[in-house]
Amino acid sequence: MVEKTTDLDGRRGMAAQKATELRRLRIEVENDQAALRARQASLEKSLAAAPSAGWAEAVEKARYLIGLFAETLAADDPRRQLLIKSLLADFDRLLAAQGPDNDDHAGE
Repeated sequence: MVEKTTDLDGRRGMAAQKATELRRLRIEVENDQAALRARQASLEKSLAAAPSAGWAEAVEKARYLIGLFAETLAADDPRRQLLIKSLLADFDRLLAAQGPDNDDHAGE
C-alpha cells in the first residue's frame, strides 16, 4: 500500500495543468449555475403560489421581475436604467411612508 499520494498535477506539463484547472473551474461554475437555477425556480414557484397579502409582498415580486429585466439587453438603455433606479427608490420611499402596521390594508 502506498503511504504517500502522488501529485499528478505536479507531474503534468504547464499546458496540461492549465487545462485541468480550467476544466475543474468550468465544472464548478456549471454546478453553481445549476444550483442557482434550482433556487430561482423554487423562488418563482413561491412568488406565484398565492396573491400578495399586502403591498410589501407585491413590491418584492415586482423587485424580482425588475431585477430579471435589468439583466437583459433591453435594460441597457440609460433611460431604462434611470427608470429602474427611480422605481426602486419609489418602492423604498412609499413603503417607508406607509409604515409596517398598514401593509395589509393599503389601497383599500
